[in-house]
Amino acid sequence: MARDLFAPLAPGYERWARVLSLGQDKRWRSQMVTRLAIEPGQLALDAAAGTGSITRLLQDRGAEVISLDQSHQMLVPAVARGAVGVIATAERLPFADEQFDVVTFGYLLRYVEDVAGAMAELSRVVRPGGRVGMVEFGRPAGAWRPLWRLYTRVLLPTAGLVAGEGWPEVGRFLGPNIEEFAGRFPPGRLARIWEDAGLSKVGFTRLSLGGGLVMWGQKEAAASSGTL
Repeated sequence: MARDLFAPLAPGYERWARVLSLGQDKRWRSQMVTRLAIEPGQLALDAAAGTGSITRLLQDRGAEVISLDQSHQMLVPAVARGAVGVIATAERLPFADEQFDVVTFGYLLRYVEDVAGAMAELSRVVRPGGRVGMVEFGRPAGAWRPLWRLYTRVLLPTAGLVAGEGWPEVGRFLGPNIEEFAGRFPPGRLARIWEDAGLSKVGFTRLSLGGGLVMWGQKEAAASSGTL
């Protein structure tokens, strides 16, 4: 579903994603990458990489990055800018256990059938002590929620008409999809799923009045088996 929905958007994806998120998505991605304390030379996997907006932030910090996405069309711009592209899904990663120092993903879990299973697979490829980071849309609370619903149900679909091919469908889809996922998987529940997948020190922050969610965690190190 996600592949068919977003594949036509690749040429102008980052420009319109910035416009339709009111300029906030770049700030969310930057804060997530900062939380991961990446060191030069580390090996990173950017899952659901799309056109490579997170990939480039990882590269800027000196990481060696593999960009993974299920859409060839979306990966083309990332590869053209120097990324190593792999076509696959996050639910079935074509990598060995404990291969990466860092794993990142943005706007992924809303599209997988089994959230816990996907997190277990993403955690599987992280080395003990390695870090995981996520960017996702959130659902504002309190007085901001009616305004958010107005934007996502009325203004966002209208803006999609201006953006062109493929965007009207995305504009109509995103609001209900984000709200349904946020209701089923609030941050506290997501954090517990991360912990069940073998991640510790899980934290999260809501950004942009709750419209953005950044989460991070660390792969638990293997227990020592010393002898007396």
